[in-house]
Amino acid sequence: MATSLLKRLVRTVVPPPNEVARANRHAARVIDAWRELLSERGEVSGAAIAREALAAYQELEPAYLPAFFDRLAAEFSPEERVLREAAEGYLARPSAENLMRLQRAAAAPRQELFRRLNQAPEGTATLVDMREILLAALSAHPEWQVIDADLVHLFNSWFNRGFLTLQRIDWHTPAIVLEKLIEYEAVHEISGWPDLRRRLQSDRRCFAFFHPALPNEPLIFIEVALVRGISSAVQPLLDLKAPVGDPEKADTAVFYSITNCQPGLRGVSFGNLLIKQVAQRLGEEFPRIKTFSTLSPIPGFTAWLAAHGNELAAPAASAVAALKIAGWDQQPEVAANLQKVLTPLCAHYLINAQHDGAPADPVARFHLGNGARAERLNWLADTSARGLKNCAGMMVNYVYHLDQIEDNHELYVREHRVAATHELRRLARDSAIATPRTAK
Repeated sequence: MATSLLKRLVRTVVPPPNEVARANRHAARVIDAWRELLSERGEVSGAAIAREALAAYQELEPAYLPAFFDRLAAEFSPEERVLREAAEGYLARPSAENLMRLQRAAAAPRQELFRRLNQAPEGTATLVDMREILLAALSAHPEWQVIDADLVHLFNSWFNRGFLTLQRIDWHTPAIVLEKLIEYEAVHEISGWPDLRRRLQSDRRCFAFFHPALPNEPLIFIEVALVRGISSAVQPLLDLKAPVGDPEKADTAVFYSITNCQPGLRGVSFGNLLIKQVAQRLGEEFPRIKTFSTLSPIPGFTAWLAAHGNELAAPAASAVAALKIAGWDQQPEVAANLQKVLTPLCAHYLINAQHDGAPADPVARFHLGNGARAERLNWLADTSARGLKNCAGMMVNYVYHLDQIEDNHELYVREHRVAATHELRRLARDSAIATPRTAK
């Protein structure tokens, strides 16, 4: 889906003035087909009309999409007069009957339209792709948010846990799925088939969620290393020449990569379910494994550091400037000096820096929100170009203590309290931030 969609995204532009009339005509043809789907004939004929309506949209030139989305937003929203009357009726007499009337009036016809489109064989995939296009354009077209809200409402039902299947991916998985892993991997790039093969050997595991409507499209997948002890660096886990370990001797499962595959499903949460289910499954397969840890990037750290450089004490600011030196990680004296300054600053960032009342770092929000505890910072744990650029080579272990997950999750949800070890909190207190302030 992604390749063809990206081509459409690149070409999704507002047509020049002399093309506006043509765009409106083509958009109107699709809208007419979609109205037919909402008619009595569409209700009776079902999948046949849905296929026709879906084909009309799929044939629409990308340059005409803005005109189409404008009409979809304007013409399939709740009727204002009916909604106002229903709201006033409920306020005047808040009965069950008036509540149901209000609920019916508030439901956009778009939702029923999308439900009927979903009867077509490619309906789900097309609607997920449509949302990806919308998300890429919402900043320029905020009026399309009503379409996005309807899709999210439906996706949360269509992609709930009851419809998802957890599958282990190994070297015998169909090639079409294995190719998707190489294409989608977003944390540690898979360099080709030999790299993928190493990641699927006996001391590794890969699991993914699938949906019946998207049989060869992983929604999210997680890569796991079965090792002894919590890993402190990612390069050994990614080394193609590393000897294959005995998984029966492992005592730790390290989740070193989690990738959401479908941008159109952004905001529909699968990750917390995936981690918990994988931990349960691994615990059943390997009873010796008692520790479930991540080795996670800290993608926002250096950007946060740059934004807060004026809050650093002078010696620390001077040390941080060394990050601009090419190959600083290969210079022991420079690296050791940076470690003394950056490790406490990174601990402060993970524990104290906030954005809209939640941890500033997106990976931290994900794992802490799922009930993990921030366990340990690892210096020069990722010496790839991306790792050095985004987080000065540092990575963090989040540990899922299965008997503490629910308590940590509740404290995070209620108070945004960060579960962290005493060592990380001590490091944060020792940071060189002159006046601690939250991120904007």
